[in-house]
This record gives sequence, C-alpha cells and structure tokens, in this order.
Amino acid sequence: MKLLLTSAGWWKNPEIGKVLVKLVNKKPAEIRIFLVITPTKYLKRNKFILRQFRQFKGIRIPEQNVTFFQLDRKVKKDELKNIDVVFVFGGNTFDYMDRIKTTGLDKLIKAFVKKGGVYLGLSAGSYVVCPTIEAASWKHADANTAGLKDLRGLNFVPFLITAHFEEGLRSIIEKAAKNTKYQVIALTDKQAVLIKGKSKKIIGSGKKNIFNLLKRRLQQKRRRQGPDGIVKR
Repeated sequence: MKLLLTSAGWWKNPEIGKVLVKLVNKKPAEIRIFLVITPTKYLKRNKFILRQFRQFKGIRIPEQNVTFFQLDRKVKKDELKNIDVVFVFGGNTFDYMDRIKTTGLDKLIKAFVKKGGVYLGLSAGSYVVCPTIEAASWKHADANTAGLKDLRGLNFVPFLITAHFEEGLRSIIEKAAKNTKYQVIALTDKQAVLIKGKSKKIIGSGKKNIFNLLKRRLQQKRRRQGPDGIVKR
C-alpha cells in the first residue's frame, strides 16, 4: 500500500512533493494523476485548483498529465487505466465521502491501491481513507450537508487524521480525541503521513502531534492477550 496523506499538499513544504515523486518511482514527466474533486463552477479559475497546478509545475508534472474527475456521475471501470496517482482533493469531507460512495469510486480506489497504485490525499482527501470521517466535525467543522449517517471511511489506515493543525487548536483536538477509540494524527500544513507497505511515518517539519497514542497501544496489547492474560508474541 502506498499512501501520502497531506494537510495542504506541498504548498507550504516542497519536500512533500518530492516524496510523492519518489513514491511513484517514475520520472515526473511520466506520472499520470487522476484528480478527484467535487463539482466546481469555473473549474479553470478556481484559486485552489490553480494553486495546485503551480504545485504540480514545481515537481515537473505536466498539466496535460492530470485528468479531472468531478464527482457528479458514475465512474467507469477503466477510468484508472494507466493512472499512477489517485489524488482526492480538499473541500467538504461529508460531501466527498457521500459522492465517492454513490459514484462507485470507492470500489475503484480500493482495487487501485491494492494493485500498488499511489493514493494522495489533501485535507478531506486524507480524512476519507480513515476508519471514519468523524474528525471532520472537529475544530473548523465541515457541515454535514449530505446528511450522512454512515460516517465510515475507506478504512485504509487504523487512525484518524485532522488537518490544518495549529497550536491554538490543541485543546479542541485533545477533547475530541478522548471521545474516539482511534489514534489521532494532527497534521500541520507542512506535514504529511507517508504509508509504504506496513510502515508509517510522519514527514515534514515541526512537532509530531499524536493523540490517543497510549490508548491505542493498550488496545493492541489487549488484542494480543490470550484468555489467561498472557501477551502473545
């Protein structure tokens, strides 16, 4: 499994873009990206899309190598053919999760990742691969405009991510983390989580902010325990 889960792409940390190129293991000019966005009016003038294309240019991925998929129709089975990276963009996490499931893209992404394709997430795109998207309702909360009751994510990773972390949000995240059973990784806009195979690494500058770390370790220990309380090796 190859995942690069970011808070803001590599806008504030160009080194994250270099990690993406290394993860794909191709020359930048050969990398083909499937960029997943929610329906956007005036697509070519959207400031966030324009900023992202400047980031692509910074790591020498040509604009013509990027295919847009607006989540407003059923996905075709062959749409990820010859694609190297599925890139789920940022926005309203609840809207993304709802549309990814209703378009059938969730099944294609799972098959793509299983075959070794690279998944890149930005903010909401990072939230949707977690066990649930509950963290989207914390701090600067996304509105659940889709009316989602089932908050299950794609479940590629056993932890939750909260993006755009700043020190002033620490107390909010600490309080929210107490009410979830999952480990929580809070990413600043200069950080990302790199998953390669079974390894996990927080990359980027600054302090690594992980909540519920002790709780997670205790849960893992209990799962390894036999009925006699002895931890299995």
